[in-house]
Amino acid sequence: MTSLNPFNQPQLSKGATPHSVTPIVYAIDDDEGILTSLAWLLSGSNIESRCFQSAEAFLASFNPELPCCIVIDVRMPLISGLDLYEIILERKIAWPVVFVTANGTLSMAVNAVKAGAFDFIEKPYDPSDMMVLIKRALAIAEQDYARKLEGGGFEARFQSLSRREVEVLHEVVRGKQSKIIAYELGISEKTVDVHRTSIKRKFRTPSVAALVKDVLNHMPSWRT
Repeated sequence: MTSLNPFNQPQLSKGATPHSVTPIVYAIDDDEGILTSLAWLLSGSNIESRCFQSAEAFLASFNPELPCCIVIDVRMPLISGLDLYEIILERKIAWPVVFVTANGTLSMAVNAVKAGAFDFIEKPYDPSDMMVLIKRALAIAEQDYARKLEGGGFEARFQSLSRREVEVLHEVVRGKQSKIIAYELGISEKTVDVHRTSIKRKFRTPSVAALVKDVLNHMPSWRT
């Protein structure tokens, strides 16, 4: 089980600010039943999630540039939750981490919080308690992401694009119309227009001309 969510990247949320993307919850637990239950719980509140049964699968898919909350079970085979947290710290990933712990690993979770983790919750947890904890963590992630974009300028905004948005942007900069881009990328024209709108919002540009000028000022190699 690699993921309960088919999308590779978070998208702009309804009503989101122009420089924000929808934060995502990454859940890592070797118990598929717990992951399925958590994904169902989050979907009921329109919270996007991606679930993994191993730390290795999570690390192979994780995009550290986008806002998120990471929920980790303390006790897992091969790479434990605490080992995974050490990797997260080594990679200087600063998004909130919530540990899920049983009685036998409670002290480990407490120590992780002292080391910088956001919080922990004990099994079996009350779903409402988990939701409160996750929403708090996601609110912090959104605030941190907004501050990062404000301070990071063009590079941070470019990094917020999905892979498909980068492809569409490249073709827009080359002066191609949506129907041509759609044909070359094998997607619908409507989908291209949705990506164009999302790109403009993320770059906070009032027009395509302003967007193209901004991109070429920072990425002159895209002129060809």
